[in-house]
Amino acid sequence: VPNLQGPRYVSPVPSGGFVVSEECGDVKVFMSSRKLLCSLSSKYGHQFGNPAGVCVDTDGSILVADEQRRTVHLFPEHGAPICLVSTGLQRPAGMACSSSGHLFVADVVENCVKVFKYCVRPP
Repeated sequence: VPNLQGPRYVSPVPSGGFVVSEECGDVKVFMSSRKLLCSLSSKYGHQFGNPAGVCVDTDGSILVADEQRRTVHLFPEHGAPICLVSTGLQRPAGMACSSSGHLFVADVVENCVKVFKYCVRPP
């Protein structure tokens, strides 16, 4: 996949495509054919500080850790971004989410993995 600006983290999406964070830049979503589907900055009008870890939950929402802003945002397929974590992170890096609604965030400064429970829609 050409024309990325400092690719950092990558995660598959349910449709067969993938999402990539770019250092000090943007988060881009690609189709299974490796064609650019969208940029999260453009689609949502969201400005990232330094996007790092990315993952996709069972609803197809994209979650992004921002190292500079020390946050985790959820980008649903439809609707506005939601800030899931705004405190308690020093330098979020890699992330993963489980099918049961748990979010795992590696915090580089604190040398640990922090676990958060979230639910996008009621069970």
